[in-house]
Amino acid sequence: MTRHKTGTREEWLKARLNLLKAEKDLTRRSDALAEQRQELPWVRIDKDYTLDTDGGRATLADLFQGRSQLLVYHFMFGPDYKAGCPSCSMIADGFNGFQTHLAHHDVMLWAVSRAPLAKLQAYKKRMGWSFPWASSAASDFNSDFSVSLSAEEQQEGGREYNYRPMPSVKPAIEGGPVSKFASMCGTDSLTYRRDLPGMSAFALQDGAIYHTYSTYARGLDGLWGAHQWLDRAPHGRNEESGAWWKRRDEY
Repeated sequence: MTRHKTGTREEWLKARLNLLKAEKDLTRRSDALAEQRQELPWVRIDKDYTLDTDGGRATLADLFQGRSQLLVYHFMFGPDYKAGCPSCSMIADGFNGFQTHLAHHDVMLWAVSRAPLAKLQAYKKRMGWSFPWASSAASDFNSDFSVSLSAEEQQEGGREYNYRPMPSVKPAIEGGPVSKFASMCGTDSLTYRRDLPGMSAFALQDGAIYHTYSTYARGLDGLWGAHQWLDRAPHGRNEESGAWWKRRDEY
């Protein structure tokens, strides 16, 4: 028997119309926020970054592949991981389809990680993904965009993430979600947390590259397609039991 409140169709419709008003308000605020996001000043990038791709060594400019806009998902896959982060993997499961649409709308989508290219290629094959994925192992790209830190920075704290200083990082509680995901990546919790999730946007104009936007942590919620569906399911994300998800070939 359901423990949720029940009612008549008329009661449901009244409540649904109230919710619709709130949903429409959220949509309008989201549209306004998107405009505000696009009005951020662009910051020119003069530093050269070397990335390893399926097509060989590449620069950041090469990732645009003839487009004027580039979106990078900072995928948590550190050099000492044996497999990609389960949360990033769940987000990336949606990339295959819409990256084709983006490419035909003047936008390239790439994933970038610090792991060596061979590891990324093997994991990409395992997961059945086709979107482009580059290794930043030979550059400061991840560090410069605040999605990786050294063991020393981790111990000392103060490194910026999500636009605020991070405290020093201690080993995760055994059996907790961080410990669980670290184990799923074949590493310990400290090594696992030396890579962080995020996404960054870039523009190419008159031969110059500009950084236009980055977001981290809960700012990635809108990219997590499964969560958008769960938010509309009867029980929502239903995460009382904690971080329940796995890679899709591990259920």
